[in-house]
Amino acid sequence: MSASASSDLLQRAQRLSPDLAERLVAWQHQDGRHHLPWQRVRDPYRVWLSEIMLQQTQVTTVLGYFARFLQRFPDVQVLAAAPLDDVLTLWAGLGYYSRARNLHRCAQDVVNLHGGHFPTSCDALQSLPGIGPSTAAAIASFCFDERVSIMDGNVKRVLSRVLGWGEDLSVRAHEKALIAAAQVVLPLRAEVMPSYTQGLMDLGATVCTPRKPSCLMCPWSDLCVARQVGDPERYPVKSRKLKRSERENWWLWLVWREQVWLQQMPDKGVWAGLWTLPLLDGDEAVNALLDEVLGKSLSERVERQPRMKHVLTHLDWWLHARRVVVDDAEAVHLSVALRAQAPSGQWVPLADLANWGLPAPLRRLLVG
Repeated sequence: MSASASSDLLQRAQRLSPDLAERLVAWQHQDGRHHLPWQRVRDPYRVWLSEIMLQQTQVTTVLGYFARFLQRFPDVQVLAAAPLDDVLTLWAGLGYYSRARNLHRCAQDVVNLHGGHFPTSCDALQSLPGIGPSTAAAIASFCFDERVSIMDGNVKRVLSRVLGWGEDLSVRAHEKALIAAAQVVLPLRAEVMPSYTQGLMDLGATVCTPRKPSCLMCPWSDLCVARQVGDPERYPVKSRKLKRSERENWWLWLVWREQVWLQQMPDKGVWAGLWTLPLLDGDEAVNALLDEVLGKSLSERVERQPRMKHVLTHLDWWLHARRVVVDDAEAVHLSVALRAQAPSGQWVPLADLANWGLPAPLRRLLVG
């Protein structure tokens, strides 16, 4: 990127300021979203919770989780004092479980290092676990009127289009140039920052969508460079694609006296800290474990379940469940062998599974 390209971008931003902000604030008051439970609040705990949940997750999915979290953890002190297992259990099904672990760590830091009060500046907020620049900006602008722009994927798309920024955002220098331009078009009055920030979110979510944007409904339609060139969908440019991979595992689904055997996953990985059936590498591994422990073949008793595909951002995970019902003696021998591999393993009553932090596909399998 040339210095002139960055300079041209800033000049376009300066020409459109403060008109962009004033139009957006007026549009948000009249046509923006006003029904979401985390809107029109100045509580940093609720804003923070909603921002973390909304990362990579649809609003319709988050609504139920947000309500349940507030019911169980009404403030940051209660969340900080709760066991991590309780947090993971309530988070189960929302995905990206590192968010839940960072949520818990962040709550503890707010209580232990900041007296139970969130820092009031964007820079200070970024010192907390799991809070990046955009989340920090959302909290600072919504709750403390700081003049700082959020920069999530929706906002980058909206600003790239209106400013006609066609440089590749996978290049850090190009992204930084857009961030600088975003600061230029902020409202002059700090007290309207909550409406402006919400307007950016609403515009990206409901009007300036990735495909088939509703340009005629946009308050910036006559100012938008992308619309003027007739191809808004070409913005933003991001050439670096996420590489996807595949994984395949077999679940050993042991049933004994209306209980199943679960073990806790390690602290790192896709399902870190969640509880799951033992994961093995194939039918041969399943049969070998059963034969080694019990000294006889159980292959005729193993029920093969249809394989499941668990789709993650970077991974297609194929899961095969192999169910076998065991008697008292077999349960004892298997418990000893499985605890040698994963000391956390234990028998869990089927009736209690809803209260355990299970990965989404396992919850569908065991709980429904």
